[in-house]
Amino acid sequence: MAQTNAHDIKELTRFALDTVQRAGEAALRFYGKGQRGLKFDQGLVTEAELALEDLFREELAKAFPDHQIFNNALLDEDYTHEEKRYVWVYDPLDGIANFQAGIPIWGVSIALLENFWPLLGYFFMPATGDLFHATANEGAFYGREKIQAPERDAIDDESLLLVFSRFHKHFHSSFPGKMLNLGCTSAHICYVANGRADAAIVANESFQDLAAARVILEGAGGKFYNMDGNEIFLNEYLEGQRIDGPLLVTTPALCKRIKRHLTERV
Repeated sequence: MAQTNAHDIKELTRFALDTVQRAGEAALRFYGKGQRGLKFDQGLVTEAELALEDLFREELAKAFPDHQIFNNALLDEDYTHEEKRYVWVYDPLDGIANFQAGIPIWGVSIALLENFWPLLGYFFMPATGDLFHATANEGAFYGREKIQAPERDAIDDESLLLVFSRFHKHFHSSFPGKMLNLGCTSAHICYVANGRADAAIVANESFQDLAAARVILEGAGGKFYNMDGNEIFLNEYLEGQRIDGPLLVTTPALCKRIKRHLTERV
């Protein structure tokens, strides 16, 4: 990874923090205002996402006009030591169903790549004020508190596994603990990163969906695995393709123990 000096990283993290919080405040203007008669209020979501996209582009153009924005694929495949080595990955709304229904588990995420490698990640939940963030080689944090993915190497009836919608249509499970779907992938991953959950299973995601939470998870000692138990590397999906199959989000110590309780339906 290209070397970023201390002055650069201070400016970059300040921008990420200010912008993710500003976007979160803007999102609150739309929060919970979906039409109650509609299962999915596309008009509300589209209006909110467009407003948040415009906000990010305007802020980035003012602060770092030569930086790139990830949009389904990298814009430039050449390594560089110039400003274009920075690519921002922005997801204006994760947990859209919760967002439109007025349920507080949703958020805004920002990640930064430097010559393809993750440099920082921020995930902010405006309705609760929760902020998760990490910078490469400096660990992960919840607010100002350093966090750590679960350190134990066993699971029991008090263990918590977070799952995606329709999980039970895709898996047979003998997991001994609690299983919940909170409706927001990045929140699920961040709850694993700070040890609130032992693991999560996520599905139908892309690089852009996971970029910020990935930095936080790895900074806290967690990893992404496919359901065979092999670690996956998100940089293999930089072209914007959907990630094949569900992913297990947990620690190396818990991966095999959780996997043995899950069997994919044929």
